[in-house]
Amino acid sequence: MKKLFHFLLALAIVPVFISCASILGGGSKKVTFNTRSDVGPVLLSIDGKEKEVYLPHTEKVKGGFKSTEVVAVSDDNRIAKTEIKKKFNNAAWANILVGGVPGVLVDCATGAIMKPSVKECWLHFKDYDSKEVVEKKKIAEQEAVEIKKDPTIVAGAVNERVTRDNPGGTALERSIIRWYFDSDPRGARISYRVISSVPSEVKNTNETYLTTTPYEETKSFNILGLTYANSRDVTIEIKISKRGYEDQIKRYNVRQAIDQQEISGFFELVPKE
Repeated sequence: MKKLFHFLLALAIVPVFISCASILGGGSKKVTFNTRSDVGPVLLSIDGKEKEVYLPHTEKVKGGFKSTEVVAVSDDNRIAKTEIKKKFNNAAWANILVGGVPGVLVDCATGAIMKPSVKECWLHFKDYDSKEVVEKKKIAEQEAVEIKKDPTIVAGAVNERVTRDNPGGTALERSIIRWYFDSDPRGARISYRVISSVPSEVKNTNETYLTTTPYEETKSFNILGLTYANSRDVTIEIKISKRGYEDQIKRYNVRQAIDQQEISGFFELVPKE
């Protein structure tokens, strides 16, 4: 009877050992986050869960097979990014010895078989580019490739700026563009002005009279401050006016005009009521 009791007791205890080994070994581990940078409070994100803390700060990091992503943002918007790798949890040997295969399966299922590989994680704060800056860099790289394929502006001249000090000295000024505008009826006055979304580089201008329709000429863009690089942010506005008819306006992107080597349009004038 005693033997039977001991046997039943053993059967009851073994599962407890199996589960306890997984719980005791665990997968979590306390990690201290620190930095040598001069920062105040930081927004600490561990696998997407955010918390405002002061460094050094100790936080429990989960185990598992995937590395833990850590991001910290300082008050002055510097960012520290790192990953905490995982290593084999030696406590899992208890499950292997006590529970055998079932114990190992428990550890694998709970992620307890792997735990964080470090006790201390050093954060190095850096200035990372914003999404807007990254996007602009990508555009600039693509443009450089396009220029090599179809050199409307020769490579190396992308940032040459039109100035009064060196008139006609840039590749942009030497690139001849066909200007052509017509209207029905003809004889309409043509004027144009520069509209810039980068006024610190290229200034907006008042209307400048050209002539009357039809108008055809070959000339370059000698707009002060213009470069091939910023020409995407500059627009030429063409205005057509004739007595007895409604004024009409069309706008043309300078970059597109340079690449096509033409700026042209036809205006169907509408009588005033």
